[in-house]
Amino acid sequence: MNADDMEQLKRHVSVVVEGLRHDLQHVAEGHQVILTQVQQFREDVKDEFREVRALLKFSFAELDHRIQSLETDVGVLKARLDHLEAQQR
Repeated sequence: MNADDMEQLKRHVSVVVEGLRHDLQHVAEGHQVILTQVQQFREDVKDEFREVRALLKFSFAELDHRIQSLETDVGVLKARLDHLEAQQR
């Protein structure tokens, strides 16, 4: 291989390397975009879970209140029934 062939090979390799650098830069930029999107998705999901937890907490508190009210009513009705049954004897 003579000097001209070596120079031509160097230029060719340089062009190929520059193309690879350009492609690698595109991959790195795409990777950064994906990381940003994943982070935003995580934050969105975290916010939504926080909202769901708050709604569930409120719903359970409301259900607990209703159950306690029903238990009180059943207790009152049971006492009245016991009283009526005692009167019939």
